[in-house]
Amino acid sequence: MNCAIFDLKKIATVFFAGILFTSVAQEGENLVSNGSFESTDGKAKKLSMIESATGWTSPTGARADLYVPGKVAEINVPENLYGKEDAREGANYAGIVAFSYGNKIPRTYLTARLAAPLKKGMKYCVKFYVSLAEASKYASNNVGANFSKKPFATEEKSTIKDVTHVLSAENDAKKINQTYSWYQVCGVYEAEGGEKFLTLGNFFADDQTKSENNKKPKDMKNDQIIAAYYYLDDVSVILLNDGEKCDCMKEEVNEYSATVYQKAIILNDKMSTKEKLEAQVAFFAFGRTTLTPSGKEALDFIAEQLKADPSLKLDVLGHSDAEEDKVGAQKPQYANMAEKRTNAVIQYLVEKGIAEDRVNASPQGNTVPNEENVDSDEEDLKMARNRRVTFKVQ
Repeated sequence: MNCAIFDLKKIATVFFAGILFTSVAQEGENLVSNGSFESTDGKAKKLSMIESATGWTSPTGARADLYVPGKVAEINVPENLYGKEDAREGANYAGIVAFSYGNKIPRTYLTARLAAPLKKGMKYCVKFYVSLAEASKYASNNVGANFSKKPFATEEKSTIKDVTHVLSAENDAKKINQTYSWYQVCGVYEAEGGEKFLTLGNFFADDQTKSENNKKPKDMKNDQIIAAYYYLDDVSVILLNDGEKCDCMKEEVNEYSATVYQKAIILNDKMSTKEKLEAQVAFFAFGRTTLTPSGKEALDFIAEQLKADPSLKLDVLGHSDAEEDKVGAQKPQYANMAEKRTNAVIQYLVEKGIAEDRVNASPQGNTVPNEENVDSDEEDLKMARNRRVTFKVQ
């Protein structure tokens, strides 16, 4: 199916009911009032229910998706119909189609009314995060942000072709192909004045969009869709003061591996406390010690159990992958990742109120591969599984 091009000049003016609008922006205030999709009006029960997220809507007849933890499998967090991803901020996130071969699946977009209109000549730091869903047959570039004085509005399942005001600095050279992690789209926008609406998505024609095939993970059971489908979270638009810079963190894109493995930890009442503790695991990005939301969840559970039973003590086993250790021999920032991760986990537990003498640091390096790895797995997935911290009750 060929999708029509939606011309800005032909938009209809609509009123976004129920969204609070203030005329003055406070210093440092995020003008996107529900940037992490946590506030909801009613409960999302299926795909295409982005309007359940307070302040968000889809500007075309093809609706974006809202993902929330719960019993509805297709929109669950972290595992859902299109893949598996923890929220970057809070518990919820959105999902959009950014590209589809031959427009066979209509693109979807997200729109929010800003808390205050933008001021002419002022600069704003714009950030949001995307993650390619594993079910995507393609990855693409051109996922960006558009600001407008009036909202796009059509019930046709149309492609919106308009100016993209903010794109990733790497947009011309890189397709956003990161799964199991969040990729930052970030930039500065100088306002024309009076812009009230932020819309996120792909505003380029197909022949101006770069795409590449995305290989389906071997452990994924669902079918791929012929689209580049992205999860989206943590949206912000913040006024910059004179001399203030927009902190676009290029270092979040890793030149060695962008994969962060995730695993659903299943516990049951028949398991002992020891078994439950030793089932916990925290996975890490290449060369990183930053805890993911699921890693923090595991450590919060561990802290809770240790507080409940003061006699319990743990060995904290940090692991690296062989490539990290190889790179670390030349680049010190990647050296001793097993030890660094061990220390980061212990520090987190201590901050949660666990005495340091109850957690013993035991960095393992790359000497103990993850038992879940099998020979047929891709090397990148094997390495991602190996970058972890595990636990053993003393």
